[in-house]
Amino acid sequence: MAARGVGLLTRLSLRAQRSQVQCPLRRLLSCPGTVAADLRREEQSSGSAETGSEDRTAKKRFSEVQNKRREQAQRTVLIHCPNKIDEKKFLKFLSQHGPINSHFFYESFGLYAVVEFCQKESVTSLQNITRTPSLGPEAAIPFKSRYFNLKLRNSSNQTSELSSIQCSNQSSPSSKKLYQLLCCAESVDDQLNTLLREFQLTEENTRLRYLTCSLIEDVAAAYFPDCAVRPFGSSVNSFGKLGCDLDMFLDLDEIGKFTAQKTSGNFLMEFQVKNVPSERVATQKILSVIGECLDQFGPGCVGVQKILNARCPLVRFSHQASGFQCDLTTNNRIALKSSELLYMYGALDSRVRALVFSVRCWARAHSLTSSIPGAWITNFSLTMMVIFFLQRRSPPILPTLDYLKTLADAEDKCIIEGYNCTFVRDLNRIKPSGNTETLELLLKEFFEYFGNFAFNKNSINIRQGKEQNKPESSPLHIQNPFETSLNVSKNVSQSQLQKFVDLARESAWILHQEGKDRPLPSSNQPWGLAALLLPSVANNVSLSKKKKKPASERIKNLLDSIKSSGAENSTATNGRRAISTQA
Repeated sequence: MAARGVGLLTRLSLRAQRSQVQCPLRRLLSCPGTVAADLRREEQSSGSAETGSEDRTAKKRFSEVQNKRREQAQRTVLIHCPNKIDEKKFLKFLSQHGPINSHFFYESFGLYAVVEFCQKESVTSLQNITRTPSLGPEAAIPFKSRYFNLKLRNSSNQTSELSSIQCSNQSSPSSKKLYQLLCCAESVDDQLNTLLREFQLTEENTRLRYLTCSLIEDVAAAYFPDCAVRPFGSSVNSFGKLGCDLDMFLDLDEIGKFTAQKTSGNFLMEFQVKNVPSERVATQKILSVIGECLDQFGPGCVGVQKILNARCPLVRFSHQASGFQCDLTTNNRIALKSSELLYMYGALDSRVRALVFSVRCWARAHSLTSSIPGAWITNFSLTMMVIFFLQRRSPPILPTLDYLKTLADAEDKCIIEGYNCTFVRDLNRIKPSGNTETLELLLKEFFEYFGNFAFNKNSINIRQGKEQNKPESSPLHIQNPFETSLNVSKNVSQSQLQKFVDLARESAWILHQEGKDRPLPSSNQPWGLAALLLPSVANNVSLSKKKKKPASERIKNLLDSIKSSGAENSTATNGRRAISTQA
């Protein structure tokens, strides 16, 4: 496999690579001063991952971003369109119901348009002129949603005059294109930033995720008015990649807030409700009903599974129009708080997201992670490891969770199900790190650090940012940041952990060797991050001549010798500053 990957790369000329690489098309027509325009500027400022560049603008809180996105989604409609359509006439038709803030097209089992109006009333106006289709002998279940189907009158006479619509990109690049981009990069830092730009969620994909949650909320609101369906996990924590699942939870706490209003006099009004034995039973009943409703009445919801006996009960389904695989839980507020914490860490330093994306991509390339549940390391665990590693740098690049807790004020206090989830939420109150290490150095030393980590006795804990004795015998122990008694990596087997260690050691060695003898760009040889993503690092040609003893032992000895050499083995390459290898 590795040899074939090298052959593919050598057949591609550098000029051809550069001409074929194109940025994903973006078709946002945002009006200045609108929510969409503000979010676009925010994405552009946070999307840069250039090492050492500090964003001087005020950073928005997680809750502010979520509220803006949710309000934006409520003014947005999803329309299934004919494959060919006159874009100007289409927008003119919709503009009868009010000014349009922005729109874009994408493909998923057909052509779809996401159209955001400037006012929420425009959506109601469009719904009022929309009819329920006549299906002949079949019967349609009437449901007044914001998911429409557009048809052309006399389409046979118009089709030849219509042009195809350009669509925004909703998928990550192919392996071939990724290798092209990485081999064209000027440095390892540039490679990591390139991978981040190609894999991160685009503005359009993010908007589509919030819209999908909003459409599911419309269904749930039939049973629970004033409820909210909120995305969490990779979709909102800034570490999601194109194609990742959409995790959402049904938030019923908003309903309870209305009953907490102060009343005067001697009377107190309460809703009549049904009682159940426990909160878990209530969750199961609610999800059972919502799952049945999505299965029977939810437009575009297919393959609905009610997994109610899991530790965290959920409803799993595919949203056909958006192409997302969705998991719906209820009142999963700790998971949302974890998403907020990761969002903050990703926003504090421009290097964090680039490093996390590259480590995750590396792990997936070598089957260390999998979309199928099992004994593999999860993306969440890898993210915890990167954060912990960055807390261990000198000076630290990221603060510990306990330090973020000391910065919190009364407004930040948060107790969920008895767990203290308090930390400062205003990013502008956190002092930026003075660490200026390059991404190349950080990637190399991440692999070296965990290639020599004492997993047999130590635990990873981002609350304190230091190694601690393991409280249990699991091969890999990573403490849950809020539910501290839980090990988020309890599923990882010893064999999978050893595979991670062996690959980390070899990856560190490859990066160290390339720092001394990097291929010329004209050679078209995979180098840096591209070399690490080849299907089998162990079979790489550059290592075959060195194998006189088992790979893991050989690499560990090499790394030990590198560390013991200290400053004598510091390397300066391609005009960059000298870098040294540390434990």
